[in-house]
Amino acid sequence: MINVRVASAADAETIQAIYAPVVLGSAISFEEVPPSVEDMRGRILATLETYPYLVAEQEGTVIGYAYASQHRARAAYRWAVDVTVYIAENARRKGVGRRLYETLLPMLKGMGYRSIYAGIALPNEGSVGLHERLGFRHIGTFPQVGYKHGAWHDVGYWLLEQGDRSVSPQEPTGFTDYLPERERRFTL
Repeated sequence: MINVRVASAADAETIQAIYAPVVLGSAISFEEVPPSVEDMRGRILATLETYPYLVAEQEGTVIGYAYASQHRARAAYRWAVDVTVYIAENARRKGVGRRLYETLLPMLKGMGYRSIYAGIALPNEGSVGLHERLGFRHIGTFPQVGYKHGAWHDVGYWLLEQGDRSVSPQEPTGFTDYLPERERRFTL
């Protein structure tokens, strides 16, 4: 059984261990040097001030994580977020990403976000398939936008639209304000 819960600073070491091989061995992440455990701890805490940061556990071990982040800095973008998901290598293609997103996406909708974007370094059939199965649609590709491991890489963008666009939106809720409501509405 896969359990999903809100991440904490104590998860930094495991999250860093999931992410570091992706940074070092692939172009899935455009970072070139893996963040330290302390850097990851800071990222988790900074994200949780405004956005959800979730981990998936199986038998008490963190096997994946997903989080939302700011899409762009200008004020009119505040109803849009970017989402990211990473799964431990030995847990891929077992429904972990789907389980994380099935928790994260309703949270984002409940917080008032209308546009959810996923940027995917290509090729990445697993990530593309996951996002498209969850309703994301491809909206474009930046060709050869990143250079890593001696090659140029494209990044595709996928969009999931949530909510009624015919009405003026209410201000999005920060995660710290949303958290008590989340505890009533979601079983993690």
